Amino acid sequence: MTEPAEPCTSSSLARDPSTVIHPRREPFEHGLLPIPRLIFSDPAQTLIPLKHKLLQLSSNHRVDSAAISESLQISIEHARLVLDTLASILPSDAEPLVAANLGEIDSVGVDVHDLVLFLYIQSYKRLLPRTHKDSAAVTDVWPSTSAFDGYLSALSPLQLVRSNSRRFMPSQTDEEAHQLSYLQKHLANILSLLAEPVEGEGEESLVLTMDRFEHLGFLIQFGDKGSGGISLSQSSPFFANSDPDMPAVPVSAGQVHDWILQNIAAALEYISEKTSSKENGPASASDQDVAMTDASTVPVKVSTSTRGASFIEGISKASYVKHAADIKGSSVKVLNCHESAIYILAPLRYATVYGCSDATIVLGAVGKAVRVEHCERVHVIVAAKRICIANCRECVFFLGVNQQPLIVGDNHKLQVAPYNTFYSQLEEHMNEVGILPTVNRWDEPLALGMVDPHDSLSHPAGVSDAQAESATHVDPDQFTNFVIPNWFGGESTGATKGNPFTLPDVYMASHLKNQKNLGEIKQLLREAPLEESRKRELSSALHVYFRDWLYASGNIRQLYCLQGD
Repeated sequence: MTEPAEPCTSSSLARDPSTVIHPRREPFEHGLLPIPRLIFSDPAQTLIPLKHKLLQLSSNHRVDSAAISESLQISIEHARLVLDTLASILPSDAEPLVAANLGEIDSVGVDVHDLVLFLYIQSYKRLLPRTHKDSAAVTDVWPSTSAFDGYLSALSPLQLVRSNSRRFMPSQTDEEAHQLSYLQKHLANILSLLAEPVEGEGEESLVLTMDRFEHLGFLIQFGDKGSGGISLSQSSPFFANSDPDMPAVPVSAGQVHDWILQNIAAALEYISEKTSSKENGPASASDQDVAMTDASTVPVKVSTSTRGASFIEGISKASYVKHAADIKGSSVKVLNCHESAIYILAPLRYATVYGCSDATIVLGAVGKAVRVEHCERVHVIVAAKRICIANCRECVFFLGVNQQPLIVGDNHKLQVAPYNTFYSQLEEHMNEVGILPTVNRWDEPLALGMVDPHDSLSHPAGVSDAQAESATHVDPDQFTNFVIPNWFGGESTGATKGNPFTLPDVYMASHLKNQKNLGEIKQLLREAPLEESRKRELSSALHVYFRDWLYASGNIRQLYCLQGD
């Protein structure tokens, strides 16, 4: 048997960030599904027999949507959603489910041990949004009453989480501490789902093989490198020096439990020390409240987490662009941006848009998952593998997505439309993250529950079973292409010359009709039998109307920002 691990003191761990344990954020941020049958009041007691049942159904420890549907008593559609979600949040790109082509996900199936861990964390409750330190510095822009509120309050999604004062997405530090505390509380149960008894010694003597131990990498990781770092077993004292040609000796589940608990306690102490030091240091956009101010008078609020996420927060009345070379890490979070145009033209793994209003947000190519939450009157344009929309109002989504858009929570007046833009490196970025331009399921939104059982808010009685309001299609006559400004001028460096997604016939017909009408107007203006003085008057009038439209629509800000760049 493996010798007991040498105890590591909290202080030694806290001084070396590379040895600090972290929760993997992806399962908690993109892996929670509001499907009641996936949530168990006593997950450990329920999931252990379920695991044995699933293992009996499979010869290779993997199960497909049919087995998941039968075992959990959910629809095939929801079972496939479980597989798609797992494919987007598992840590290793070498995992067969992650590496599977779009049409092969069901035939490849998911490892039973990853599935039961996924089902266990469906009991997780998200941290409540935080109150802005200076709530008087920002004002609500949504009416206090609404004619189309049927079940919940008359508050907008932003007001719902504000609870009469401005609330922001919890800081990354607070969320990490909350997730660690959850894992700390449930670790014994989680290990029981992976451990197996020693032959002949009964259930009391549970051990973990190296393979089972690696499954913990679904929930935890060491250091700041995330999924791109070394395996979990190589970060542990139990399997770090194992001979790859020899099977590693299983380790006692009790030893693993004590070692992980010790590391979690040290990590929580490390977080507490960092938080205390920040209270007396400069503010960070990702961990501190940022008051909204006009970006023309202050620097843009953008920060990069050491764990691979870039944060764009508090942009107001401005245009903002980031290219691939500007993005550090593999994920982006756009938080609390208002009356702005934001362009993130880069290949990403994950993206989150939270608490934004009256904005246009263009996300380049997102290969894993996008989540848009608590937004109002926002236009989101994105090419992605999958997208989840939660608690949004009067938003329009122009989508190039390989999987069904997921709609959850209290949404009102959402619209979806086919993808409508491009930039020179778009196809290169899509290839890099694995998005297929030949598959676009923008028009197949899947609406789940109106109430998300994973949030910590209280909800009125009688709405828990209500289905979320789905999205309608943008009228083809109202559909237009979106032109991304050429911010830097000169020759483009990419090969994309047009929209890589094929427009549906009705939208293409509308687009061609608009192009034809525009061409006819241009020709009429060119051929109009006017004297030179009258032509100058007409040109001047057109410029005046265009200028008035720029100011009325707010697009004048983009010209100012372009001029500034």
